[in-house]
Amino acid sequence: MFEALSDKLSGVFDKLRRRGALTEADVGEALREVRLALLDADVALPVVRDFILRVRERAVGAEVLSSVTPGQQVVKIVNDVLIEALGGEGAVPINLNAPAPIPILMVGLQGSGKTTTAGKLALRFRERLKKKVLLASLDTQRPAAQLQLQQLAEQAQVVGLPIVAGQTPVQIALRAMDTARREGFDIVVLDTAGRLAIDEDLMNEVKQIRAATNPAETLLVVDAMTGQDAVVTAKSFNDAVGVTGIVMTRMDGDARGGAALSMRFVTGAPIKLIGVGEKQDALEEFHPERVAGRILGMGDIVGLVEKVSETIDQAEAEKLAKRMTSGKFDLDDMAAQLAQIGKMGSLSGILGMLPGVGKIKDQLANANIDNKMLKRQAAIISSMTKKERRMPDIIKASRKKRIAAGSGVTVQDVNKLLKQFDDMTTMMKRMNKLGQKGLMRQGLGALMPQRQMPGNRRPF
Repeated sequence: MFEALSDKLSGVFDKLRRRGALTEADVGEALREVRLALLDADVALPVVRDFILRVRERAVGAEVLSSVTPGQQVVKIVNDVLIEALGGEGAVPINLNAPAPIPILMVGLQGSGKTTTAGKLALRFRERLKKKVLLASLDTQRPAAQLQLQQLAEQAQVVGLPIVAGQTPVQIALRAMDTARREGFDIVVLDTAGRLAIDEDLMNEVKQIRAATNPAETLLVVDAMTGQDAVVTAKSFNDAVGVTGIVMTRMDGDARGGAALSMRFVTGAPIKLIGVGEKQDALEEFHPERVAGRILGMGDIVGLVEKVSETIDQAEAEKLAKRMTSGKFDLDDMAAQLAQIGKMGSLSGILGMLPGVGKIKDQLANANIDNKMLKRQAAIISSMTKKERRMPDIIKASRKKRIAAGSGVTVQDVNKLLKQFDDMTTMMKRMNKLGQKGLMRQGLGALMPQRQMPGNRRPF
């Protein structure tokens, strides 16, 4: 997400920081590069103009140019304006301030991920807010759309409105609300039909449904990968029916991110949620300040901590930590550790939350750090016997060949995993030997593998 924009802006700001004293011309030159970077990222032209104007007004004042670190001050101003453009400080929650059953209306074009998002939203309401949710498909246009939503309801463990043939979308919406009132549902998610393009019939249908149900939220679902088309869609829907919030799907696949930067300016409606994967729980709140931090290479440590706390089993993590510090760590424990990391989503997404990682992304790409690697390592460990997992030292040439064949990898891959395990256990032993005081005194360098003389190398 925002990878291309982040790369370009990092280059611009690195130059500013190196210059020390800045002139108004220096700032002007940097802003020209920022303008080009935003346009390349598919940010709408009126948004770019407004953005550059606001940064320039704040950045060319005497207070900035004569400060001790003018380059850093300009970066802070860009960060502040980015946050404003994305919607201001803090996530904007879904509005549930209405009497039950609360109608949530989902609108958008066909193929935007609207129906999938409706299922994700239902799961989120059930799991996080403990609400009783009814999912209702109002899509009578697309074949099997209602069946698709029924399947998503089952996966989310919520109730799907029974299908009655021949009803109009407005009739289905009224039946959904009536069912919800009679059966004590808290929230009704109404999934409207999409079209391949904006048309009058679609807008009239949405207007009628909106008038009949009076939703607490009208959420527009747009595909971030469509760039400026997503911005045009958002403006059309907002002008016709008025949207209260935006859900952007496929944010994990959009390296440019221009659509997200344009949404608030074009519609006035906040981005409330973003889809970051295909799994049903891959729906996150949109935090403008965290996104701005990631665009400018500052990372998102708060988001990373939240992701860890939501996905990592605390008891299992503590058990692993105890075994590691007691020197009893084996390959079964390593497999458990890999499974915990895998639950957090894509490794590239996790690494993107760390400050400064953008500058070493080429090295990371060459290291082939991805979720396939985790699965490969888990497969290698599962192809070992219990004894081998407990006592890795017994794994010699013939065993390595058997393990490689059983897990569909090469012997070299098995060697890499065993070397990684060996390095981990060596580090744990050093940590225990140094103790807390020794570690503070000698630093993390004391934990790194010690360099050996060429003639004294241990055979692999």
